[in-house]
Amino acid sequence: GQDPVMGHRVIAQMHHDSGAFTQGLEYVSGRLIESTGIASTLREVEIMSGEAIRRVDLSRDLFGEGCTVLKGLVYQLTWRNHVCIAYDLETFAEVARFSYETPGWGLCNDGASLIMSDGSDQVVYRDPATFAVTRRISVTDNGRPLDKVNELEYVRGEIWANIWFRDSIARISPDDGRILGWIDMGGLHPHRSRAARGEDVLNGIAWDRDRDRLWVTGKLWPSLFEVEVTEAGP
Repeated sequence: GQDPVMGHRVIAQMHHDSGAFTQGLEYVSGRLIESTGIASTLREVEIMSGEAIRRVDLSRDLFGEGCTVLKGLVYQLTWRNHVCIAYDLETFAEVARFSYETPGWGLCNDGASLIMSDGSDQVVYRDPATFAVTRRISVTDNGRPLDKVNELEYVRGEIWANIWFRDSIARISPDDGRILGWIDMGGLHPHRSRAARGEDVLNGIAWDRDRDRLWVTGKLWPSLFEVEVTEAGP
């Protein structure tokens, strides 16, 4: 059968740094944390203006990827550098580095474990203290492996994922990796930038668990959107 498809309604449109190659987006305790690639940074962003309140520039050899906040630490992946950097949320001071074997793409957490994607169909759970793999799931869509799983967010007991070059968010079961459904985010960025050379794809999901608010953006997008997920249209 077909996976159920839900829609979206834009509640608010805010400014986003159109030079930010968004790889990770996280909302926690009133703060929007963003991780960017190419000119790689970790930043706390003022949600209305898109301005960086504070930022850390990564060394030029590192390519920033997904990020998540767990128990006062910001964890930031890198793409092909096999390193995850942990920072103190309050100061952005680096407190630890962890190594891993795969590429680094998306990162979220369920309150206990870090949950990481690597661009394949594999999603792995990791111990936040050691970064050791504790379990893994294969993401499947009607029984077929679904790869290019990118930015992740843990929302209401589900793993929500950007799929590279898709205008939809996948809702993934953390139990067995199967796709529970899709959220269509098409039409949010109709005027693609020629300067982006096609790379300005939907990427970045942030959820406010306290007030049940959701924000999405994309790489090099000029806007951040607060959206409401709606039931499928006719």
